[in-house]
Amino acid sequence: MTDTQTALDPITERLSTCYSGVVHDVMRAMGLANFILPREIAPLMPEKTLCGPVFTIEGCSDETADPHQTLLDWTGLLSKAKPGHIWVSQPHDDTIAQMGELSAETLQRKGVLGCVLDGGARDTHFLMDLGFQTWRRFHTPRDVVGRWRPTGFDVPIHIGDVLIQPGDYLLGDRDGMVRVPRALAAEVTEKSVEAMQTENKVRTAILAGTDPQQAYLQYGKF
Repeated sequence: MTDTQTALDPITERLSTCYSGVVHDVMRAMGLANFILPREIAPLMPEKTLCGPVFTIEGCSDETADPHQTLLDWTGLLSKAKPGHIWVSQPHDDTIAQMGELSAETLQRKGVLGCVLDGGARDTHFLMDLGFQTWRRFHTPRDVVGRWRPTGFDVPIHIGDVLIQPGDYLLGDRDGMVRVPRALAAEVTEKSVEAMQTENKVRTAILAGTDPQQAYLQYGKF
């Protein structure tokens, strides 16, 4: 195992074999709601799936902040980063980049899987070269120095109408990103794997000439 790799927990390994659509369908059938992140938050590398448990960061804009202190606070956040997890930030700011080259290199070396930002990113060509998957709303060269400070770590946050608790799971692909509650993660994962297996049976039946409605009635899924 290299410095930039880390062992994944069993749920991450299994959930990452699923796709956001099937997880959505399973959670909808379970009666859950408000688990899709806003569509405006998009992946820097759409071909790259991001999946894992989260640790959360919250903060606020502060144009009077001391530049030295903001860097101390920021590097302190990086020091707390958890291997095998996703960095998820609610900055309460729509002007500042919450991720850049040096931060991404630091997190990747610590085994962080990627980041989800309800805000901006910069140095995006470097992030792509690193392969550090970054979900973000926008790009800007403006950074946190003298402008932003953290107010919480591993705390509940909201992104859109989605409540994200520390230890919840995220799965993001080309279609979007879903939040899976930690307490239900194992159940949702198993049901999603089972649903994909059923979909394969439906697909095989249709390709063999079965009427699609008959295939749906037979397998209960389409």
